[in-house]
Formats: sequence, C-alpha cells, structure tokens
Amino acid sequence: MRKTWLSIGLAAALATSAAAQEKEQERVENAGTVMQEILNAPDSIPRSVLDKADCVVVLPSVVKFAIGIGGSYGRGVMTCRRGSNFRGKWGAPTMMALEGGSAGLQLGGQATDFVLLLMSPRSATGILTSKVKLGGDASAAAGPVGRDASAETDATMRAEILTYSRARGLFAGVSLEGSTLRPDNDANKNLYGTKVDAKAVVLQGAQPAPACASKLLSTLDKASPINKSKA
Repeated sequence: MRKTWLSIGLAAALATSAAAQEKEQERVENAGTVMQEILNAPDSIPRSVLDKADCVVVLPSVVKFAIGIGGSYGRGVMTCRRGSNFRGKWGAPTMMALEGGSAGLQLGGQATDFVLLLMSPRSATGILTSKVKLGGDASAAAGPVGRDASAETDATMRAEILTYSRARGLFAGVSLEGSTLRPDNDANKNLYGTKVDAKAVVLQGAQPAPACASKLLSTLDKASPINKSKA
C-alpha cells in the first residue's frame, strides 16, 4: 500500500512539473510571436535602436496589468546577446517578472504586450542579479517608434532601458518608471527542469536555448545580427 501511495505521489509530482514546464514554454513561444509581429509592423522599433540593445525583454499578453494600484504583475522572457560583453548572437532566454510601479499608468481590462530594450551592460548585468527599479536603479524612457526614427535622440542617448507597449494593435513607447524588473528563477527551474539562475543562463551559457525559443531568437538574429553599440 505504501509503495502505491509513493507511486501516486511521484506521478502527481511529475505531472505538476510537466505542466509547469509546458506553461513556461508557451510563454517563451508567445514572446517569439510578439517580437516577430512587432518587428514586421510598419511602425516598429527602429533598427538603429535595436542594433544598440544588449538585451530584449518581452512580456506577452499581460492582462489587467495595473502598475501601482492593484499590485498586478507581468511575466515574460529576456534574451541577451551572448558573451560577457554582449557582442555575440542572441542567446538562451531567462524568465523575468515586471512588478509594481506608478499609479499614473493603468492598463487593466485589455491584453498588453510589453517590450523593454536594455541599452547598456550595466542595466543588463544589474537585472540578471537583482531587482531593478526602472527610473531609479536604471534610467528608463519611452522608446522611439518608426523605422526611420533615430537612436540619437536625447531620451535614447541617456536611457539605459527603453520601454514599449502594444495594445489593441497600437504599438508605442510607454513610460514604465517606478516599475521593477527582476529575474524569475522559479520559472527558470520550470523551463529548464533544473535549478538555474538568470546570470548563469545568460552570462555563463549554463543551458542551451530550448526549442520553444527558436522563433524569438531567429527573429532577433535576422533583425539585428550585430551589436552596433560602442564596445
């Protein structure tokens, strides 16, 4: 009888683990779809801006996201260019969470996609190891939109993180100052099937990119194969 209960418990644990992994895999796949759709749109992230990004964070289909009042949060994926200096191809994703923020931004009642570009090694390495407050620990600004928009504006020159949103088909720069971005290492464990932190995934290549990340990585590799920021 005891062996029977142990078998049932093991089967239930394995089923729970498989369901959690499938959920994170779906989140990564959705992030790839969001990134592909945004970059294929007429008014998109300027190529000159994306070419200078070290990392990209995609939070797909955040529903009833209330920054500040309500305490909701969004979850998604971050991928960085490989290597300690972020000069290589786009690498294996790490899971992220966006929380808290300004009471001035309320996006409840509709599905909203968020894209954040990390424009400096400092912002990238900081977010990989701890919770970072946008506009506080790292300077943040609404990103420019349009294929012909310049990356040399005052906002993009100063900001370490550029932020965008897409809701009801409208893609635009959006202020997320006051929000916090942090690694979601529990989700990493679910995705990769083993305990691994964000820094190990991105900077140490601890895990190969899973199949569910193929659309996200191929889209970014095609759109921005080379980091053109100053080394």
